Amino acid sequence: MATFGADGCSAPRFWRNGPDDRYGAHDHTFHKVLFCLSGSIVFHTDEGDVELTAGDRLDLEPGTSHSATVGPEGCECVEASQDS
Repeated sequence: MATFGADGCSAPRFWRNGPDDRYGAHDHTFHKVLFCLSGSIVFHTDEGDVELTAGDRLDLEPGTSHSATVGPEGCECVEASQDS
């Protein structure tokens, strides 16, 4: 939580998904900062796949198209937006 505050992020939002859940391709108008807290999730971007496991951080710049596939044990994440 301290990282979000130090990086000037919005209030964090926690979420979780079950095994093998999927998110279709989309983007955001804001810089997204995300931490994987447990399990795993793979983000698919035009630059390639990024697998996150517990403790990993992902930064997505505004307009970055991405989709995601949750790992076989599900995942729990926390995310916030960051002013550019």
